[in-house]
Amino acid sequence: MERETMEYDVVVVGGGPSGLSTAIKFAQMNKENGTDYSICLLEKGSEIGAHILSGNVFQTTALDELIPNWKDLNAPLNVPVKKDKLLFLLEKISFPVPAFIMPTMNNHGNYVISLGNLCRWLAEQAENLGVEIFPGFPASKLIYEGDNVVGVQTGDMGIDANGELKPGNEPGIEIRAKYTILGEGCRGHLGKEVIEKFDLSKDKDPQHYGIGFKEVWKLQEDKHEEGLVIHTNGWPTSTDTPAGSYFYHGENKEAYIGFVVPLDYKNPHLSPFDEFQKWKTHPSIKKYLQGAERTSYGARALIKGGLQSLPKMEFPGGLLIGDNAGTLNFSKIKGSHTAMKSGLIAGEHAYQNLNNEISTGVSYDDKIKDSWLYKELYKSRNFGPIFHKFGALIGAAFNVIDQFIFRGNMPITLNHPTPDYACLKKADEMPNIDYPKPDGVYSFDKLSSVYLSNTNHEEDQPCHLQLKDPSIPINVNLPLYDEPAQRYCPAGVYEVVEKDNEKKFVINAQNCVHCKTCDIKDPSQNINWVSPEGPGGPNYPNM
Repeated sequence: MERETMEYDVVVVGGGPSGLSTAIKFAQMNKENGTDYSICLLEKGSEIGAHILSGNVFQTTALDELIPNWKDLNAPLNVPVKKDKLLFLLEKISFPVPAFIMPTMNNHGNYVISLGNLCRWLAEQAENLGVEIFPGFPASKLIYEGDNVVGVQTGDMGIDANGELKPGNEPGIEIRAKYTILGEGCRGHLGKEVIEKFDLSKDKDPQHYGIGFKEVWKLQEDKHEEGLVIHTNGWPTSTDTPAGSYFYHGENKEAYIGFVVPLDYKNPHLSPFDEFQKWKTHPSIKKYLQGAERTSYGARALIKGGLQSLPKMEFPGGLLIGDNAGTLNFSKIKGSHTAMKSGLIAGEHAYQNLNNEISTGVSYDDKIKDSWLYKELYKSRNFGPIFHKFGALIGAAFNVIDQFIFRGNMPITLNHPTPDYACLKKADEMPNIDYPKPDGVYSFDKLSSVYLSNTNHEEDQPCHLQLKDPSIPINVNLPLYDEPAQRYCPAGVYEVVEKDNEKKFVINAQNCVHCKTCDIKDPSQNINWVSPEGPGGPNYPNM
């Protein structure tokens, strides 16, 4: 295939908060200094925001730095947080937890927002500054010259499931650049590649993740309290699985609700999706949902390893930013402001080095370490490992000591050296979990949920969920772990079916919401997630 080549000074992969902040900062410096360095941004979703999913209670720290007049420019931050509630749930009752004992959960000054809509607004600001944005163009491969990354190749279009060219096929484009900045979000497949190739995680803990769910509900007027922010932990998960939830009252009588299950859970019978559906039936949650309508659904892995898992973020020819590196502050359950700060520093770093035509002598990683981003991650460094070591109840108590008494400066640093997939125990060692059937009012099945995500893929294309060894699901994972892909996937992509007295592993790739959980949690590390063709995947509205 002959490929068209385009050349830029900087190419940014990913139209989330980190990538857009990188592009805006770079373009701002271009304008301020009267230079004309070129920059483009690639987004695999059909539009900016299509693949963005987050709670989101937004902290404005980085936005204030990047675009100080954001209020005058009508940024979609319309609902300031008015009240915080923390609840510990038992099966039928809940106990309030004093908010002051967890200062990281104080949301005074923050906003309940749709991160997708904020990203759409950021894209407008970027384009006004001359950034070229290409939605619907996934970066499928890195381009190397020797050991240097010199750009990316977008995915080929018009290839069938057998690898044959279809009529009207179009080869991907080579986009070459002096800087390739990877802001793909959690578990980006190119980010994963450079971390491994350049050994960026040497002497670091393995990265850790959670699976996060989100639904948007239209509440009855008397059930809606604009600006109310609720977080819960406890029921329905067991004490060794410190899951948590959120219930955010936004504008227009909408509520953003969700559930996060850490992916270091032990029981292969656990279904994160069903835990979420079950949680909604608790009396303390259900009371808000009476008479309400569910309008959207989505799921996404989130990265939560923190400081101990943070890789080196600069590699030959490029930078890792945002959740692709792991900048989320887990103690706050917030990653947008930290992602934006990493992008802000990245845009400045790339511009300075290009403008000087030689390195400034200060690495990107050093600039990160000198920022408030690093200080935040330092104070939250023990939050995740404490829960892993001590479980939900004792872990919560220790975190109160760490965050309330020591303000994140406890004189020890804990580690979490076991990868999430390796925490899974054998099926016969763990109890079965009997989940109730969905009632269609508060709880739902996977397929009707995926329908609300507007997910679509061209069926006749190469499967983007690649098995390194096709025999492992049935021959290894099924007898040892009851093939947990049937349960950890939030979209019903993976099934074990029986045909002609033989069990088969079926991949319904068209259902995939691009959460990346399979790439993370498969106990045999047999699944490799790569970008599908074109703009395939979810099309999230208002998420």
